[in-house]
Amino acid sequence: MLALCLEEAGHTVVVAGTKDEAAAELQERVYDLAFIDLRLGEQSGIDLLKTVQQHAPWVRMVMMTAYGTIESAVESIRLGAIEYLLKPFDCSQVRALTARYAELIGMQRQLERQTAVVGHESFFLESTSPAMQRALEHARAAAASEATVLITGESGTGKTLLARSVHEWSSRASGPFVTVSCPTLPDELFESELFGHQRGAFTGAIRDAHGRVAEADGGTLFLDEIGEIPVLVQSKLLRFLQDKTFERVGDSMPRTANIRLIAATNRSLETAIVEGTFREDLYYRLNVITLALPSLRERPEDILAFAERFLHRFAIENKREIHGISAAARQMLLQGAWNGNVRELRNAIERAVILGTGPVLEAEDLSIPTTRYPRPPAAGDAISVEMLEHAHIRAVLSHTSSLQDAASILGIDQATLWRKRKQYGLD
Repeated sequence: MLALCLEEAGHTVVVAGTKDEAAAELQERVYDLAFIDLRLGEQSGIDLLKTVQQHAPWVRMVMMTAYGTIESAVESIRLGAIEYLLKPFDCSQVRALTARYAELIGMQRQLERQTAVVGHESFFLESTSPAMQRALEHARAAAASEATVLITGESGTGKTLLARSVHEWSSRASGPFVTVSCPTLPDELFESELFGHQRGAFTGAIRDAHGRVAEADGGTLFLDEIGEIPVLVQSKLLRFLQDKTFERVGDSMPRTANIRLIAATNRSLETAIVEGTFREDLYYRLNVITLALPSLRERPEDILAFAERFLHRFAIENKREIHGISAAARQMLLQGAWNGNVRELRNAIERAVILGTGPVLEAEDLSIPTTRYPRPPAAGDAISVEMLEHAHIRAVLSHTSSLQDAASILGIDQATLWRKRKQYGLD
């Protein structure tokens, strides 16, 4: 009854019958609100309160019971419960309670978004590069619409930041912003991760999963590196974009979700179409508004300004008394290849702040490759083994979070990978 009441009010609801089931659900996804019964068969809701407080302290908890006592109420509040509901209660009480906390949660998320923009994204939007300013101008215009947006650009140019900015500038800003990193998902789990699955749909599916599309309902779904989506899933994504309906894996019931899609890629999707790895009809459905982000090499006006912003931030974070950048270091920054773009610049400044010894960042504090990657080989080009190795290692490093993971994928040890990085200037 409680689940139906909340679902009719537009909330996504998951029901757990025991303390252990609830604890398992907390490992699967993020929840905002939990209704917990004081008596869970032979288990205690008080014990579940403690579990939630320990492992998911952001969840707001409501204790329910037909056996209310002052002692249990005091204990529940002490352990973090926000409300204590005595049975019987009706649906109107529950809806009023959830509406009140939904408003509070919305205000908190808005504050967090504003803090994130001020702390991390504001300087990205203050580019003095004409090429970047054009991209931002088009992004703001696109944000006012419901059109699908495709963001293109090299790795590290800020595609994710721009996608989030488009979301924040849109009428969906108060809704969720859900990111799917396409290269990190195994092909066999991609459909389930995107659209969800029913319990028992495949080995290991021990409970229902809503999927990222459902989580983004009312907001924005961001598919990062969309060129990595398996071909079999592309047809289902195309259908969803056309009629807003989808099915979970193992379930034939059509479902709907009201989302705005933003996709990003550092690959040429046109080339992928020719190679047969990307559907042409999906490309045309995605390519409604394209925002092309220039590389850092194409916007040298931003290099020193961004470097100074990063220097100030990392000096504060690492409690270092570094107040500026020397002339020689500035010249080195301007001459850098910046194959990794803004992300590489950020990492270079952070490393220099941590390892630097003086009050000013010097050229010797920086480790910046000046060799730019060759352009991708075109049809008919002679391709050396070294070029292929260089490109392959670069691609793996861009899609992994540690040298250990990259070395494992490449099938070499970390020492060999370290030498290869030095050889190709992939610091």
